[in-house]
Amino acid sequence: MRYLWSIALSKPLEVLVGELLSQRGLHLAVAESCTGGLISHRLTNVAGSSTYYLGGVTAYANEAKVRLLEVSPDTLEKFGAVSAETVIEMAHGVRAVLSADIGIAVSGIAGPGGGSAEKPVGTVWIGYSSSQAEFARHFLWQGDRLTVKEKSAQAALKILMEQLEKA
Repeated sequence: MRYLWSIALSKPLEVLVGELLSQRGLHLAVAESCTGGLISHRLTNVAGSSTYYLGGVTAYANEAKVRLLEVSPDTLEKFGAVSAETVIEMAHGVRAVLSADIGIAVSGIAGPGGGSAEKPVGTVWIGYSSSQAEFARHFLWQGDRLTVKEKSAQAALKILMEQLEKA
């Protein structure tokens, strides 16, 4: 079944993602930076999520990304924390550390400060890792800090849904 994002969903994305993970017997792990645990919060609001959600790591500081998620210091130095390369390593790392089938990761600049000409406030990268695919997607959100976090969490869940539909 293909879910269309242009129409209203019958259930929240976290419920639909959970149903697909359960149906496919897959386990998920999440690495969050700018979302600060919001994706994990949404996932764990679903009763029974412990059957498919293994856990999450909120690695806000670069040191935490290196120690807990096995992100290379060279990657952080060369590309920065908010980059395709970093979120792919974060997603791969959380998947490996928690022995999950799927890892999803988010890093971005929620604002109001911290942006630059190259990476303005609202810049977010979401990484995905499974045995079948690893990739990152870039987003540039408008809005305040909470809006950026909420849009990023929603986008991460949409990416999960898209990948689970293919499985």
